[in-house]
This record gives sequence, C-alpha cells and structure tokens, in this order.
Amino acid sequence: MTVGTRSEHDLIGERDVPADAYWGVHTLRAQENFPITGIPIGTSPFLVEALGAVKQAAAMANHDLGLLDDERFEAIRAACEEIRTGALHEEFVVDVIQGGAGTSTNMNANEVIANRALELMGHSKGDYDVIHPNEHVNLSQSTNDVYPTAVKIAIILSTHSLLDALQVLEDSFAAKADEFHDVLKMGRTQLQDAVPMTLGQEFRTYSLMIAEDRARLSEAVLLLHEINLGATAIGTQLNAPAGYVPSACAHLAMLTSLPLESAVDLIEATQDCGAFVQLSGTLKRVAVKLSKICNDLRLLSSGPRAGFNEINLPAVQAGSSIMPGKVNPVIPEVVNQVAFQIIGHDITVTMAAEGGQLQLNAFEPIICYSLSAGISRLREAVLVLATRCVDGITANVELLRSEVENSIGLVTALNPYIGYAAATEVAQEALATGRGVAELVLERGLLPREKLEAILRPETLANLAPRPGRP
Repeated sequence: MTVGTRSEHDLIGERDVPADAYWGVHTLRAQENFPITGIPIGTSPFLVEALGAVKQAAAMANHDLGLLDDERFEAIRAACEEIRTGALHEEFVVDVIQGGAGTSTNMNANEVIANRALELMGHSKGDYDVIHPNEHVNLSQSTNDVYPTAVKIAIILSTHSLLDALQVLEDSFAAKADEFHDVLKMGRTQLQDAVPMTLGQEFRTYSLMIAEDRARLSEAVLLLHEINLGATAIGTQLNAPAGYVPSACAHLAMLTSLPLESAVDLIEATQDCGAFVQLSGTLKRVAVKLSKICNDLRLLSSGPRAGFNEINLPAVQAGSSIMPGKVNPVIPEVVNQVAFQIIGHDITVTMAAEGGQLQLNAFEPIICYSLSAGISRLREAVLVLATRCVDGITANVELLRSEVENSIGLVTALNPYIGYAAATEVAQEALATGRGVAELVLERGLLPREKLEAILRPETLANLAPRPGRP
C-alpha cells in the first residue's frame, strides 16, 4: 500500500516526508545523516519519556508566564503526557549516536509533539502555522538545555532500576552465605592453600561487595539531579523570560517525582560533564567487582573432576557440541562480557567529556548512549546472575571438608597448640607422604582427639560468627 507524503521545509530546502509520520524534515535529515548504529532513540524508553517530561514542564512554565495560550498549551501538554506513558516511542527514529550535540533528538521530539498536538486540535500533521515545532514546542528552550536535562533524568531513572537489580543480587548472595554458614573450606591466596574459612564467609563477602557498590552508585547518581533547564544556548538564558527557570524546574521535579535543582551557574552547568564522568567511573567499579566475583564462581566450580569442584553452578544449557555431558559456566561468562563492555564505555565517556570545547560539549549523545546502554545491560546481567546462577548454587560439602583436613595449611591453625617446630615437622611429613595433618597429629600424640576435633570446628578454624538471625 502506497503511503502519501507531505512537504516540509527547513533552512536547507524542501523535502517530502511520509504523510502519516509524526516526525518531520529535521528528523528525516538526521536519519539520512546518521546511519551509525541502527538503534533509534525510541528504543530507550527512559530517554523518550524524559524528553516528554522536559517538553511538558517547559510548556507549563510558558503557559504560567502567558507565552503559550490555553488551546496550544493543552494540546502540547496532552501530547507530552501520551509520550510519557509510552505512546509514540516508535516515532523517535534518529540514531542514538549523532552529531549536533543532541539537536536531532530535540527536533525529533519537537516534531512528534507538534504533530500529535495538531491531531488533538483537529488539524493535519505539518500544519505548523497552528503549532510549530520550534515556535511553540521548543519555546524558551535550546537543545543545549533540553537534551542534557532529559539525558540526566533518563540516566537517573535507569540507575534506580539498576540499583533495584543489585539489591536482588546482594540478597541472593546473602541467602547463600546463610545457607553455607558453617561449610568449612580452605581459603586461598595467590591460588595457593592459605587458612581455613567457610563457604558462607566467602559468599558473605560477595554480598557485602555488592552492597558497597550500591551505596557508591546511589551517591554518584545524586550529582545528576542538578540541571541546566532554562540555560538555553550557552547558559545566559537568552530568549528565556524572567521566571522561566524556577518555574520549569519546579514543574519538571513535580512531573518526574525527582528532587531536581537548577544549577547555581547555568553557563558552567551547560558545558560541564563531570557528573557523567563520576557516574561512569562508579559503573566501572561495579563492573570490575562483578567480573571478579564471576571469575571466582567459574574457578570454584571448575571441574568436575580436574578442577576445584567446590561448588556446583546450575546446569542451564549443554556446554559443547562435541563433548557429551559438558556443562559450562555460561551465566558468569556473559556477566564477565557485559563488565568488559562497561569498562570500555567508561573510556568512551571519559574521552567524550574531555573533548568538550568552550561553552558546550558536542559529544553528549555518545555519553548518553554509553551510560544508558551500559546501565541497561548491567541490570539485565545482574538479574540473570542472581536468578539463573547464584540462587541455584550448591556446595560439595564433604569434598570441602576433606580438603581442609588434608591441607598443609591446617598446621597454621594448630601452631598455637602444638608449637611451631612440631607443626613444621607435621607439615613436612604430610607434604612428603600425602597423609592428612589431623591424622599425623593424632598418630604423634600431639593432641588428644577431643581437643583436635574442637580445634577443627568451623567456629574455631574460621573465627566464625553465629549464624545470622540466631544466638
């Protein structure tokens, strides 16, 4: 079926756009100019909804100040409300990576809102004499305050979602720590036997590591609540009327339920990307620690016969097309790969922030994409790790116990009771013969069995605290 067209024009000239499209000529040119990733901004719901909120807040401020009449205001407000609740996201078609400091994204929003508002008023799309994308939807605004404000809101909301996912993972590790509370095992340093600990202590550490990262991420995201809405082009508020800045900021805070604040110096805020760099660095910290945890899970579950084989990860899929029965640690592996990408994104954000010049940073689109994509993938990876891996981990309890009893490292725990010289002799004989330390201590009469068994209790060997929730 052939779709008709309508003619629109900009400073370059006239172009035909599909008659049923809510976007217009500026969006059309952006599609042609930036075929970079094939990923449209409409696939980032937090960003599109944030754009709708910013445009609605601006319209409300303009209406308060008498710059926007009741009829136009109501149509623009209603169009923004629809976008904020999930409508028309497929009309946000410009690529996530684009030149122009986000102008194409801003104009895509302006055109969609204008054309939907025209429909609501009973007019045809493109009838810009009634509602114009620039004159009315973009009134008192510039890309340079709209785009970074929307990006900050989008990243705040997506980070909140990531924080919720991290809480799920933290709880999963905490539950396993409780389950494995008194499962004795050997601790290792530099992959060599060290001293005894419990598997519960090991998993409690992972839970605490996640908790620390949640706290740091919560702190970093607070910096994004300072916005430059009303700064217009470079922060001097040119074309924004008196009273617009506090009004627009207050309306936006109300619409988003976020404690947003207007920057003290809008010129500084328009060019400064420090809050993005801070958040990116914190995301990298989260990724590095998650990857380290996944490295441990892969190592502890290695085997089943020729590796550590201390824990069993859930078998979620066949591991080989050639080796029957093989099961691989695919969930930790995918989390590792997401972490690697987050670390790469941090370099991108760093260079993009550094590349800003004078009163504006033209590279915020890649900052937005790197942070948004990283946060989204990290959230999914964290939930997969919790639900498809950690929740189903089991321990090879008897193997872990026998490794402790046969480990040369056990003599460190016995040293205070039998003396350094005797402990050294036991260690040397155990190493030479392959016999267990406990066995040799009993054979030599160095300790009575009851005393040795008391020493080898998990509470003694691992300095084990009482099980959480129990006396």
